[in-house]
Amino acid sequence: MPIILAIIFRQPVVIIITVLVGVLSVFNLYFFRDPHRVIPDSPDAILSPADGKIIQITEVEESQFFKRKVSRVSIFLSIFNVHVNRIPISGTVDFFRYYKGKFLPAFNNKASLDNEQTAIGIIDSGGRKVMFTQIAGIIARRIVCEVREGHRVKAGERMGMIRYGSRADVYFPGEEVKLRVKVGDKVIGGETVIGVFQ
Repeated sequence: MPIILAIIFRQPVVIIITVLVGVLSVFNLYFFRDPHRVIPDSPDAILSPADGKIIQITEVEESQFFKRKVSRVSIFLSIFNVHVNRIPISGTVDFFRYYKGKFLPAFNNKASLDNEQTAIGIIDSGGRKVMFTQIAGIIARRIVCEVREGHRVKAGERMGMIRYGSRADVYFPGEEVKLRVKVGDKVIGGETVIGVFQ
């Protein structure tokens, strides 16, 4: 047996394949990690649905759930971020849509409109509304979403993931919310407060 192993491992191709498989296995274990999060106990807080970096804060016309102009906070997830997604506010899922789209780079502004994505709209017990989207990127080709219309959800709980580099957008009425983040900030899903209802 030692002779056979010595012969096998003298072959450069076998060594290269073994190393590559090992590296990919370690990366996948790292990528699919799901660390514990301490959820803020505030019914007025809008939590970040994802780990990543704030790349844009803007006003947009949202025609499906709000049907008016609202604020949008965009979060870019690199392949090194945790990709488990979390619920931003407690309430009832009142809106769910899956859009089959393109796979533009997730940091591209057009990704919010053109890429494959799910959109989840939640209404809390006070009638306040928040919508967030899971957006596939140029590498991510699989969105996992475990909620649908009618589901009761709790702020900070796990609801799915986007595999590999991707993006998450959060929509809310800007006039009702005091922002707690700015462009360039790093956020943690289920922990970072994006904004607070006033």
